[in-house]
Amino acid sequence: MHRINNGEKIEADDWMPDEYRITLIKLISMHGISEIMGALPEKEWVPKAPSLKRKLGIMAKVQDEMGHGQLLLRVAEDLMKPYGKTREDIMQDLFTGRLKFHNVFHMEAPTWGDAGLIGWLVDGAAIISQTNMLDASYGPYARALKRICAEEVFHAQHGESIIMALAEGTKEQREMVQGAINRWWDSLLMFFGPADASTTGTSKQDITIKYRIRTKTNEQLRQDFFSKYIPRVLSLGLTIPDETMHFDNNQGKWLYKQPDWERFKEIVRNNGPKSKERLELRQITYVENQWVRDALANSNH
Repeated sequence: MHRINNGEKIEADDWMPDEYRITLIKLISMHGISEIMGALPEKEWVPKAPSLKRKLGIMAKVQDEMGHGQLLLRVAEDLMKPYGKTREDIMQDLFTGRLKFHNVFHMEAPTWGDAGLIGWLVDGAAIISQTNMLDASYGPYARALKRICAEEVFHAQHGESIIMALAEGTKEQREMVQGAINRWWDSLLMFFGPADASTTGTSKQDITIKYRIRTKTNEQLRQDFFSKYIPRVLSLGLTIPDETMHFDNNQGKWLYKQPDWERFKEIVRNNGPKSKERLELRQITYVENQWVRDALANSNH
């Protein structure tokens, strides 16, 4: 704690208490798997993108997200070595339901507006969350995040480009964007997690702040997201699907209707609209590509 409080970085081969190591493993494994699972809603739009330029853009984004996942799983794998676990265990934990992936990636993306919104607002939320950990006390994670955040900025610009084109288009195209916002609003609120431990019975955010893996609470990050994106949404003539939402000058924060946190727990337990379908696709792909892992293992020998 003295080293962390002095701003030093903890490295993979340093001694660390189990609480710190396990917290990092859970956080980074979930982050890495979420990058991989997060590519799947947009992957569905690669063959359906409305132009060659858009197709190339979304293909590049899917490729980036998979790369982020691989980078993070390497970081997690180093942390797991003292417990005799490997990346294979991370994948098996995903397939058995022990390892969760982010709530937003259990959701449907039925229109091109949804594909744009994922890049604009979901990746926008991810940038806010991840930049909060750029100075994380664990050096390998902090360094990985520097690369990931740089690429996520391009992803958000890609999504914003799609949304701007639709918002400036026909009545049907504008309605497509509004429909996507309406569908994704609760998921965006849930993105940062519950405000306090009373909602889930855990205090993960307190542990990550204690060890200076991040500096802000879930609610502070959510408020940052509101301040950045609500003016942008409204400037396009779109509406927020929450009539109660407003900025309270006295309290200095946004007031809003809470999402259904019980539903949030159900979603992350793999009971979301597309949970089983996306997990099945990931599992089939993992089995079908076993030959690649075997070839790589043999080449190392």
